[in-house]
Formats: sequence, structure tokens, C-alpha cells
Amino acid sequence: MAKVDFPAGFVWGCATASYQIEGAWNEDGKGESIWDRFCHEPGHIKNGDTGDVACDHYHRYREDIALMKEMGLKGYRFSISWPRIFPQGKGTVNQKGLDFYSRLVDELLAAGITPFPTLYHWDLPQALQDEGGWANRDTAQHFADYCGTVVDHLGDRVKRWMVFNEPWVFTVLGHLGGYHAPGVADPELALRTTHIVNLAQGLAVRAVRGTGKAEAVSSAFSMSWACPASDSEEDRAAAERLHGFANVWFVETALNGRYPEAYVGGFDPERFGVQAGDMDIVKVPLDFIGINLYTRMVVADDPQDKNLGARRADPPGGERTDFGWEVYPEAIYNVIMRIWNDYRLPIYITENGCSYGDGPDEKGVVNDGRRISFLKGYIGQVGRAIKEGADVRGYYHWTLTDNFEWALGYSERFGLVHVDFANQKRIIKNSGYWYRDVIAANALDA
Repeated sequence: MAKVDFPAGFVWGCATASYQIEGAWNEDGKGESIWDRFCHEPGHIKNGDTGDVACDHYHRYREDIALMKEMGLKGYRFSISWPRIFPQGKGTVNQKGLDFYSRLVDELLAAGITPFPTLYHWDLPQALQDEGGWANRDTAQHFADYCGTVVDHLGDRVKRWMVFNEPWVFTVLGHLGGYHAPGVADPELALRTTHIVNLAQGLAVRAVRGTGKAEAVSSAFSMSWACPASDSEEDRAAAERLHGFANVWFVETALNGRYPEAYVGGFDPERFGVQAGDMDIVKVPLDFIGINLYTRMVVADDPQDKNLGARRADPPGGERTDFGWEVYPEAIYNVIMRIWNDYRLPIYITENGCSYGDGPDEKGVVNDGRRISFLKGYIGQVGRAIKEGADVRGYYHWTLTDNFEWALGYSERFGLVHVDFANQKRIIKNSGYWYRDVIAANALDA
């Protein structure tokens, strides 16, 4: 691969999530979240881990920002904990929660790093879950109210916002298989939550814009390249249906006011709980599209599946990360080009990265060459998409520090910075120094 140059002003950053790094789960007036509850119930999380302390970022954010500065980051994508702002999800604001994020923003700006907050990265206030959570239509308006409050408070310094992180994941994984909080396993309920979250996205984007302080607002959407298992017409159609459901279920609704043609029998509004006037609410212009992408999904036709008529097939043998995901750099190029050609909006890669468990050697050096190889491949394909005309404006690596990886606890390590969770010692991995050099050059060498 030849040298790949990136456009002037391209934003190089890292991404994190509040529950995965902050800790301080019950300090300074913060309310309980669904992840606090889920982790404290036995049997949900590998090794019985919790996010009670995580990376202790709530107390160590200055140290972490210093590491970001050392690596030359231009942007930092973090999430704001809803129950830290509204302990009950609504009602009285917790000023100490707002003050924490205000200090965080000021510290970032002082370090020359642009803040890029996400307003919801899965930590719903437990008090709202007790009222039905994302299956309760009232939650959509509570969320919009929360978003407006935060943006009004921080919008004098923060201009670009995301309302949701991966709405498909927290609705489907949290309510279909029960793998994520709140641990519900109800397929029909899961479908209805996707519609309520689409309503919430529409209301929240309007609330953010209503402050008059935001220059750009959208969401970060989980995506994988839906690769047909064969060249057959059936497999290609199945891949297209899965693309509609898994990739753009929350994009097509916002931008075009309709659900994708993903279901074999067509979209049934009653099944999803669509009411009169709802589609006018979900349709809202977005200023950009955030893409979270790690791998591809190989898709085959499945006549036994009466919903999507599709199944995930095992990809052929090849390199995999420690997480088990296939390393397939071209996936990010294919998704960027598809999203760019379909929607013609600026794109940010809001998450991309890999889990490898390399730790410090006897000299304290973390030689994670596999991560460097992964990033060379994927970032190179981002550059390829830009060269072919896609308007990609930034790349945010997942993640800054090793952290609490949801149901897998601390067993997976995605960070550019190694964390010893026994003593919270941080070590920049070799990949972090490699990323620093890419940022400084604004280019990727072969």
C-alpha cells in the first residue's frame, strides 16, 4: 500500500463510554443506571466484574487527558451519563454531574482537544427502567428533555453532538437476547423498543437544535458490511435485508421517514407500535452520519426465518482478533461507500478498533503489533474511500484505555493505553505511539 494522505482538518481521536471508564458509580449524587443494576446481579458479567470503579476516569480524567495530549489526539468522543445528570431520569438536575462534564470539557479544550460528546451510551437511569425503560413511550420525551438540558449547559463550548450510540445494539441486544442490560428477552418487545428509540432520536435532535447552541448533531450507528455468502440472487437479497435491519434501521427512518424494506412480509406498523404522526417525529435531518464498524457479516438466505429471511454464516478461515471478530479491512471501505452513495452526508468513523490482550513485558513495554497491523489495514481503507470521493471527516479509535467491556468485563482489551486494574497504572502501548505518528503526519505510510 502506498502512502495515504488525509485531508487538512481531518480529526484524529479516540472514543470512550461513561459506564466503561468512569467508575464513581454512586458518587456526587449520581443515580443508579441499568448497567449498575445488571452488573450487581450475579451471572450476567464474566468473572463477576462490574463498572463500579472501571478506569476511575471520574477521578483521573486529567491524567487521561494528558495521555491524549501525549498521543497528539485532535478529538475525544466521550459519553455523558444520564443518571449523573438526572438521578431519576427526569425532574431535578444534579448540578454536581453537570459540573463534572464541564470540568472535563474545559480540560480538553485547554489541551487543544475538541470534545465530541454522545448523550446516551447505554446507561439508562434505573428509575426509568422501573417505569418500562425504552419500552415506555414516555422515555422518548424524558430523553429529549435530558439532551436539551446538557446541550444548553455545555453548548457554549461544545458544538458537535451525538444523541445515541448504537441504538440497534442497546435495543436488540438488551431486549431480544438479554445479553446486555436491562437483560430482557422478549422479541416482540425488542421490536417496539426500536421504534420508541427512533421517536427519541427525532425528539432529541430537535431538542439539541432548539438550544440554538449546536452546530451539528446526529448519532453513532453500529454497522457491518453485509457480505452475501454467495453470488446467488437469494443470498444477495438476504444481505440487503440484513443491511436494512442491522445497519440503517435508525438512519433511513431519520433521513427519509420510513423503515427499510428488511422484513420478508413487509413492515407491519402495528407490530412495532407505530401510532399516527410517529413517522413525522422520527424524520429529522441529520448533519452527519457516525459509523461504528469492526468487521463484516457474511449473510445467507434462510427461508426458515420468517422475519428477515436471512442468517449469519461463518466467514472463511482468516485472522481474528482476541474478541473473535474477523479482521476484514475492506469492510470499512464498503460500508463508507454505501452510506456515502445512499445519503450524501459527511461521515465520521466514530468507532473502529480491536481487542488484543498484549500486556507489558519485563521492561514495561506493551508491544501490540497485531493492533498496529489491524489499524494500518482499516485506516488505509478509510483513506481509500476518501480518495474515491467519500466525505469522511474524522476517525475515532475505540478505545483510549482498556476498560470494562460490557458482558465480558475486563477480559477484553481494546485500548491504546494499557490499564492495570489493580492499581490503575496506565501505559501507552506501542500502538498508541504509532497512532501518534499517524496523527502528526496526517498520513499513513505503507
